[in-house]
Amino acid sequence: MRLLQLISGAVLVAILAIGPAAPAIDHGASPTAWPRGSAVVSYTGERALERALERHPAAVVRRLPALRVVEVRPRGDVERYAARLASEPGIVGVERAAPRRSLVEPGLVATAPGLAPQWQYSAVHADQVSPEIAQAAAKLTIAVIDTGADVRAPDLAAKSPLTHSIRAHSADVTDLNGHGTFVAALAAGSGSNGEGVAGVGGEAQLLIVQAGGPTGAFSDVEEAAAIVYAVDHGARILNLSLGGSSTSTAERRAIDYAVSRGALIVAAVGNRYENGNPVEYPAALLQPVGSRGVGGRGLAVAASTRSGARAPFSSTGTHVSLAAPGEGVFSAVSGSSPASRYPRIALSGSAGGLYGYGSGTSFASPQVAGAAALVWAANPELRADEVASILEQTASGGGVWTPELGYGVLDVAAAVARAQNPVDALPLRVDGRRTGTRVALSWPPFAGAASFRVSISQDNEPERVLTPATTETSASYSLTAGSSYVFTVAAVGTAGEELSVSAPWTVSLQQAAARITLRAKLSRATGPRRVELAARLKVDRLPGAEGTRTLLLEAFDGARWARAATAVTDSSGRAVWRYALTTGSYRVRVRYSGTDEIAPATSASVKLTLK
Repeated sequence: MRLLQLISGAVLVAILAIGPAAPAIDHGASPTAWPRGSAVVSYTGERALERALERHPAAVVRRLPALRVVEVRPRGDVERYAARLASEPGIVGVERAAPRRSLVEPGLVATAPGLAPQWQYSAVHADQVSPEIAQAAAKLTIAVIDTGADVRAPDLAAKSPLTHSIRAHSADVTDLNGHGTFVAALAAGSGSNGEGVAGVGGEAQLLIVQAGGPTGAFSDVEEAAAIVYAVDHGARILNLSLGGSSTSTAERRAIDYAVSRGALIVAAVGNRYENGNPVEYPAALLQPVGSRGVGGRGLAVAASTRSGARAPFSSTGTHVSLAAPGEGVFSAVSGSSPASRYPRIALSGSAGGLYGYGSGTSFASPQVAGAAALVWAANPELRADEVASILEQTASGGGVWTPELGYGVLDVAAAVARAQNPVDALPLRVDGRRTGTRVALSWPPFAGAASFRVSISQDNEPERVLTPATTETSASYSLTAGSSYVFTVAAVGTAGEELSVSAPWTVSLQQAAARITLRAKLSRATGPRRVELAARLKVDRLPGAEGTRTLLLEAFDGARWARAATAVTDSSGRAVWRYALTTGSYRVRVRYSGTDEIAPATSASVKLTLK
């Protein structure tokens, strides 16, 4: 009896499937556990999802139809359920929830010797912005996606913020942790209520979206749901003072959703420089690793000290956009948070507020979010990428990028001034988005330009003109997998003169090489023999890319290779099939179909002879 017949005869013992999409950070679970016993499913369409769930029922925990993502909780073993569901048509992937945590340094201090309360406000020159611009920011809303907020705190109460809890599905966002309150006041605490502190964002409105719980931990699905809610309820700027060591389909789709609707996302880069300096997400989705400040879809913010140097804990890397004060900054404290976590200090002139000092890239990020509101208030015609560019180019680095501070420390007054004079402010800047092997480019209008010229270089070959002249400010091109491309856009005047040439935008479609090894282990029992087929996928140059990949087990029927079964790899790239086989000869192999980033791979075949 051949292997295909055995499978159809239901002698399959087990398929071990999906491994962790991310380390189980702050969840207290083992790396192989499924947080909350649930699985996160991405799909192509609602009908495909419904058909799959009809065949494999599970309780729906959360639906995100705008992202085509759903979190489900099956009965029984989640590993086996995820493997079965992943093989259904229209199911793109089944993943573990990726943990997220607040990016705050432990050990907030009750006093900070030598630091005046709210020193950071003047350090970024927010005190030099005119009252008119601060007031004009009232037309903009900053969403703080965090642990909630103490809306009774004077500097937040004065804004009458809109509130929504993703967890409780209510307007109650009581901040038992304290992180969200501290962040919200830094972003847009009222500067006109005559008490307490002033946030950088002037009179910008606040939308408090509670995604994290009392411990400061939550999941990528809750983060994604909060992003969608914020965008759908009018937030122009989103602050994400949170992170984790891996990303996910839900998070990527949520970022795409916000960016495609014109929102600017600001995120903290992380506090783990002294713990291996790993890349953290979602910051690395906004300013991609390797970009060195070029392009990007938002702002990834590092933390600086009072002197303008990098804070010792602040992560570094090629994905840092800019920095803001994050060591010993001063802000409002939630009355519901434990004093052991957020010590209180007395603030002269404040009758009812609670305040303290804290450190972390979590507290640098909201200052940049507040600055973005002022830049938009100064020039409402700007796009999100133009706001980001102004904040970068007016930072303390003078246009020079470094992996420690990006373009330097935030300068709010300089950014507002630049926004008020955009003709001289903005060099031509091209940005792009890749979907599979297709890229969509966009660039801002340029004063005096009659047309734009798009040029391309492939695999370091000489540059050639791709589009000689277009009056549009966007273009889309289909590329070939396996190559790297560099695009530039030139603004051309009415007489054919070149007015400005953008910095290059680079995209790589080179596929990482993949290898599969396959080993078979036979039991020594008489009669039907049990066999374990163990495959392992290895991917070059993409650490961690081996997890949650669908491998196809094929059997040779004497004439052709035919599909036998599928399994999804664990975090190490391993997938296992177990069968009970009768006497005969079998020949099997495992195949991976590849993606735009990873090349296809097929294992050597394994022959089994059972006597």
